[in-house]
Amino acid sequence: MIKRLMVANRGEIAVRIIRSCKELGIETVAVYSTADKDALHVRLADIAVCIGPPKSAQSYLSVPALITTAVRTGCEAVHPGVGFLSENSNFAREVKKAGLIWIGPDPDVIDLLGDKVTARDTALKYGLPVTPGSPGPIAKKDEAVAVARECGYPVIIKAASGGGGKGMRIVWKDDDLEENLTIASNEALANFSDGTVYIEKYLQNPRHVELQVIADGKGGVAILGERDCSVQRNHQKLIEESPSPGVTPAMRDAMSSGARNLFSSLKYCGAGTIEFLVVGEAFYFMEVNARIQVEHPVSEFVTGTDLIREQILVCCGQPMTIDPDNVQLSGWSIEARINALSPGKVTRLDVPGGPGVRFDSFLYTGATVSPHYDSMVGKLIVHDSDRQKALTKLLRAIDELEIDGVPVNTETQKKILSSAIFRSGQFGTGIYAQLEATL
Repeated sequence: MIKRLMVANRGEIAVRIIRSCKELGIETVAVYSTADKDALHVRLADIAVCIGPPKSAQSYLSVPALITTAVRTGCEAVHPGVGFLSENSNFAREVKKAGLIWIGPDPDVIDLLGDKVTARDTALKYGLPVTPGSPGPIAKKDEAVAVARECGYPVIIKAASGGGGKGMRIVWKDDDLEENLTIASNEALANFSDGTVYIEKYLQNPRHVELQVIADGKGGVAILGERDCSVQRNHQKLIEESPSPGVTPAMRDAMSSGARNLFSSLKYCGAGTIEFLVVGEAFYFMEVNARIQVEHPVSEFVTGTDLIREQILVCCGQPMTIDPDNVQLSGWSIEARINALSPGKVTRLDVPGGPGVRFDSFLYTGATVSPHYDSMVGKLIVHDSDRQKALTKLLRAIDELEIDGVPVNTETQKKILSSAIFRSGQFGTGIYAQLEATL
């Protein structure tokens, strides 16, 4: 087993990775920008190295700085976390070229799945249904108009790389295509160093359902249930739960069968997520996130699995501790993302507790929330025997969570979780818009 690993990321995911590494007996190297010099992941790691100024392009997205740091500190592996370079095949190749282990799928597999245009073609090849859309990247208005008219409005422009709602625009008519193509491409370039975009038919108010996968690179694939991520604002997920209240056993089996075939055929290695849009009993492949996901804790709760540990083990050539043919799901888990409404310094932090309550965060009393990065400062996750009990527990936990000095979105989360439509379980990605007037 490896002895030292570099975490090429920041925030709560860096903290999460470091904690699993400590339990595996692996030393960690943290990287940080000058804005993060006092960050929790810097304090928890065995070694911490500053790699640049606050701007991501000069720090967390700087491949030369990251590779140099990993080599000079004697690391044997690099974990990319989420966002930043986590699905960048060029970075993965540079890691491997330096003689290091990449904690993720092979770069060639990332090329097939990390890029969402290519992923659609790959999904079709292995028999998964996809939403109508462009056969490849779209750069010109004439091409966009032709695809949009063939699909039928509304359509959605999406970044081929990345996720989290960046580089996405919904378009309802020809006249708005050119401007939104430019906006989406520029946003994608700024966030993922790749301005490639494509177009799909925009399904109105579908469910957003994804399957958690761990694969060993040899054809072994474990499907650890599904997550419902339909509660979103501007394509940014707010609340996730497992299982999905809108997925039947027959749908789960069909989605799992397709996912297993895809990941097994590609000899996928590590953690990954396959995402679907669901309308009624029909489901359509949307994308694969060739990395760990922000919302992985709900899958950990319902399966009793440390997904970061499993990810590291399989990428280092160790066997999965999960039996792919005997994954047991237990109870219900719900996660609420805690987002800062403005930057600031945390003057007080009280974290909720009790059975089945978990708070993943980089916050501590005195921590600074920087204006330079994503607004998510933590995730509050609960687990109980059924959905109603989990929901009651999460509302109680939110009431106990106190973050002074930095305004956060807990009141909005409470209103969503308390709403009749969320409690009913009968909702899609339009739920935020339906509730917005009351939030």
